[in-house]
Amino acid sequence: MPPRKPSSRTKRARTARGTARPAPVAHGSRPEQVYVRLRDLIVQGLVAPGSRIVETEIASRLGVSRTPVREALQRLQQEGYVMGAPGAQQSRLTVAPLTRDDVHELLDIVGALEGLGARRAAELEPEGRRLLIRDLRALNAEFQRAGRASPVDHGRLYDADERFHRRVVQAGEGPRLIAMHDASKPQAERYIRMYISMLTGDIRSSVDEHDAIISAIDDGRPEEAQRAVETNWRHAADRLARVIDVVGERGSW
Repeated sequence: MPPRKPSSRTKRARTARGTARPAPVAHGSRPEQVYVRLRDLIVQGLVAPGSRIVETEIASRLGVSRTPVREALQRLQQEGYVMGAPGAQQSRLTVAPLTRDDVHELLDIVGALEGLGARRAAELEPEGRRLLIRDLRALNAEFQRAGRASPVDHGRLYDADERFHRRVVQAGEGPRLIAMHDASKPQAERYIRMYISMLTGDIRSSVDEHDAIISAIDDGRPEEAQRAVETNWRHAADRLARVIDVVGERGSW
């Protein structure tokens, strides 16, 4: 079935061209704040894949000058959230589409980063691992309950999965690792949020893969923990690719 229909509140937030009308950013806000606001709108699907982004319109709706918008768009383009044809002006930028090829590359990157976190987590002292395992088991149980609910609350399901993976990365305690993960994970979130309603029939596989991650960390097996996380994300990419094959790529024409 198709992804959830947006609520009436979300519909009102969209313009006729599919872009959202966010609340204005406070006067004098830094480009970082504009960047975060625009990125969140893209990740949450409130600015749809393939939508054209016009610098002047964004500045007007956020209540800022074009300068921080321009800087934010440059950063979003560097990170792959928006794109433009070679030689195009920034006013011709569009939100990056969701494609089959991209989902494999992106989720492989996220899996590699989280795999390093899991490897370091499995190298923790026994007491540190014990506390981590307690949290991971509780989060995986919550994830499983959310997947079994009727009807499925897709937001709750995503949040439980997100917190499980975030806990693994945080256990690694590497500031560079966390920074790189923070930069790439929201792009994976775009895919998961867009297609999650078509993935809930395969929750058992994800729960089992989480259990394999937990077991490897609990036993202090770094290589197996790293491999288990990478496998989880590789299978997630495969599942998403199958869904994209059925419903088509978003924003690609």
